[in-house]
Amino acid sequence: MDIAVLKQTAQAMVASPKGLLAADESTKTIQKRFDTIGVECTEENRLTYRQMLFTTTGVEEFLSGIILFDETLRQKTTDGVAIPKLLADKGIIPGIKVDKGVVDLPNFPGEKIVEGLDGLRDRLTEYKELGARFAKFRSTLQIGEGIPTDACIEANAEVLARYAALCQEQDIVPIVEPEVLLDGTHTIEQCFEAQVRTLKMVFERIQIHKVVLEGMILKPSMVMSGKDNPAQANAQTVAKMTVDALKQSVPAEVAGIAFLSGGQTDESAIANLTEINKIGGPWTLTFSYSRGLQNAPMKIWAGKSENIKAAQDEFYSRCQKVSLARAGKLS
Repeated sequence: MDIAVLKQTAQAMVASPKGLLAADESTKTIQKRFDTIGVECTEENRLTYRQMLFTTTGVEEFLSGIILFDETLRQKTTDGVAIPKLLADKGIIPGIKVDKGVVDLPNFPGEKIVEGLDGLRDRLTEYKELGARFAKFRSTLQIGEGIPTDACIEANAEVLARYAALCQEQDIVPIVEPEVLLDGTHTIEQCFEAQVRTLKMVFERIQIHKVVLEGMILKPSMVMSGKDNPAQANAQTVAKMTVDALKQSVPAEVAGIAFLSGGQTDESAIANLTEINKIGGPWTLTFSYSRGLQNAPMKIWAGKSENIKAAQDEFYSRCQKVSLARAGKLS
C-alpha cells in the first residue's frame, strides 16, 4: 500500500469544482433505461451512448472521475482508443464498479446483503492494469417496520470494510457506498436515525480493517423522507439533517463525501446539494451522480446519431449546474 498515492488520487477525485459521474450501470440496469427511450440494449448501442457522454467537449471542467462498468473499462472507442485512455487523456480519472449486486439476507425478510468479495483481489489487480485508479462498491439498506436491523447493517458494513482494505492494498481508492434507500413512506427522522446507525457501523468496521481514511471516499444518500411519504422536507431541512447525520458518524479525516442522486428528481438532487454545501463540514462535499446527470441527455439522444450534439450540450449543461451546486452557488 502506497499511502501517498492513495491520498493523491482521493484528493484529485474531490478537487473543486469537480465531482464524479457514475456511468457504471449494469447491462440489466441500462436496458431498463434504454427501454424508456425505445433503444435496443446492444453492446454497440451501450458504447455509442457512453462514448457520447465521455467525448463531450469541456466536460472535464466539472468531472474529476467516471465510474465504469466492467464491459466499458474493456472497450475501445470507434476510433480504437481504450476508454480508460480516452478519459485519462482528458484529465478524468477512470474508476470501476466492483460489487456484484445485492441478494436477500437469509433469515431477514426485506433486507439485502451485497456480494462481490469472492475473487476481488485478482479482479482489482486486472482492473488496475486496465487503468482503473479507484473503485466503487454499493450496499443497500431499506427502511421499514423494524428494519434496517443491526444484523443487516453489521453484515454489510463488514463487507464494505473488507472491500476497502482490498482496494487500498492495490493503491486503488475505494468509494464506500452504503445507500439508505428512499423507497417507502418513512419520515425524514427515520431516515436520519437509519443513516447515523449505518455510517457509525461502517466506520467502526473500516477502522478495524485499518483502512486509511484519507485515501477513501464515502458515497452516501442524503437524509430525506421516503419517496411515498406525502410530507416531503424542503432542501434546507434535507441539508441540515444530512450534514448533522454526517457530523455524528463520519470521521473528519475522510478525504471526501460524494453524494448519490438515486431516488431524487434531477432538480432536487441539484437543490439539495447546493444547500448542503452552503452549510459545509470538515470534509469536501461533492457529487457522484448517475441519473441526475444522465436522464436528460439520454432522452434527447434517443439512440439517434443526429441528436448526439444536442444531447452532449445538455450533458455539459447538467454537469455545469451540479458543479455550481457543489460550490453552493446555484440559486
